[in-house]
Amino acid sequence: MSNLSPAATDALENFLASQRALKNSAENTITAYQTDILGFMAFLAGHTGGTFGIAQIKTVSLTDMRAWLAHERGRGSAARSRARALSAVKSFYRWLSEREDFDPTAVLSVRSPKFARKIPRPLAEDAAKAMIETVELQSSTTWVAARDTAIITLMYACGLRISEALSLTGADAPVPDVLRITGKGGKERIVPVLPAAQKAVAAYCAICPFELTPEGPLFRGVRGGALNPRLLQKTVERARLQLGLPATATPHAMRHSFATHLLNAGGDLRAIQELLGHASLSTTQAYTAVDTARLLDVYEKAHPKG
Repeated sequence: MSNLSPAATDALENFLASQRALKNSAENTITAYQTDILGFMAFLAGHTGGTFGIAQIKTVSLTDMRAWLAHERGRGSAARSRARALSAVKSFYRWLSEREDFDPTAVLSVRSPKFARKIPRPLAEDAAKAMIETVELQSSTTWVAARDTAIITLMYACGLRISEALSLTGADAPVPDVLRITGKGGKERIVPVLPAAQKAVAAYCAICPFELTPEGPLFRGVRGGALNPRLLQKTVERARLQLGLPATATPHAMRHSFATHLLNAGGDLRAIQELLGHASLSTTQAYTAVDTARLLDVYEKAHPKG
């Protein structure tokens, strides 16, 4: 950005470096921060005219903030995206105000746009089991069928993200009673493993044609390299079409199903938060919304309006 002063550029780079080091943020998060804050600065540079530097950063007003958010809305940015961008800008201002000794209230007092949180769409217990059984039928190659079954079983039995399941190495086999999983932002959690998942992985390992070295990926592609997650997504898509399940029946839905079925069985919300590796309890609470919605649906059907 030619209209961004060297001092402002340095401030942004130092902020991003601090997020990497102190908060151990994922690289995708850092990239999103950079994009959102640069977009904010680019708008204000055009809005105020001239070079945008530290002096201009310090004097941003509530009116400027409202103009930026109105501009973002006008170009079709969704409320969720605007809320994310505002959160990034606020984080930058909190960090910079401590170093440059200025009052960031004008920025920090701006209210975040309201948006409806996406409610996870879990599968019913019988549908989750049918998905595991049907995934196995999607390949005529026995070891590939065993591999896909093992991954989907792990995601459902342990609440793993697809990236977490595919990050397991040969050192994780045979699968122990508990797995140490590194999730988003480098956060570690301990996840108990059900016997069904251990058995599924063992069945795959027994017939995998490639040597499963401790440092190599546990789940291999047909050429022996790490499995591309898109291939697993396509396999699940074929299985869901065969079962007549909705488009929301994705690999990630198995993780949602794990949480919801635990909740239905009387699981503690905080314990489920730990198992899923959610940073915030509010993320886990989305599953209570699912459960409540399901109960209300049952109630409505049982008590139709006259």
